[in-house]
Amino acid sequence: MNLHVFPAGPIQTNAYLLTDPARGEAVLIDAPGDVWADVEPVLAKEQCKLVELWITHGHWDHTQGGAEVVRATGAKVRAHVADKVLIETPEVMSVFLGGAIELEPIHPEFWVSQGDRFAALGLEVEVRHVPGHCPGNVLFYFEAAKAAFVGDALFAGSVGRTDLPGGDRNQLTQSIRAQIYTLPDETTVYAGHGPATTVGVEKRSNPYVRG
Repeated sequence: MNLHVFPAGPIQTNAYLLTDPARGEAVLIDAPGDVWADVEPVLAKEQCKLVELWITHGHWDHTQGGAEVVRATGAKVRAHVADKVLIETPEVMSVFLGGAIELEPIHPEFWVSQGDRFAALGLEVEVRHVPGHCPGNVLFYFEAAKAAFVGDALFAGSVGRTDLPGGDRNQLTQSIRAQIYTLPDETTVYAGHGPATTVGVEKRSNPYVRG
């Protein structure tokens, strides 16, 4: 499995493209605005078809480019049902954007929930629900690859903001401790913004939530 990281959109949100040239398949985790321009040439070069788009949570900066990706590839979409309104009727977020950013709805085929397990690119994926930043924030954990894609729940040295609708600081703290800090210390944490980190580093040194 190859990992490609694309910071994209107005606030440089990380999209993660996972490709398996041997299988000819790929998965995209989150779709910030205009990310398709970055994804398409990699798929062509590695001769992979994008089979699924996974949304870590419904905030606009993680979904803005999703409709374009789905139109171009026919990829099936996975997301948590707690963010159904944000994902399928994104105009509810327009009040916070002043109408400056156009958002299109996405209609997931699969609604994931805590503890779900499924196969992707020849590996098992576990879903963990990590609310607090956004009601439907989930992480996708590849045990074999020692990798967790956590959305905006946890960053290198920081945590997701909780002052937006649906945010809850106490809930986020509990979620991080129960769902992220219980992963093996060597697990690489791929966040929605900024650089990667590890579970062990954040447990020891994150000033907002210690393990």
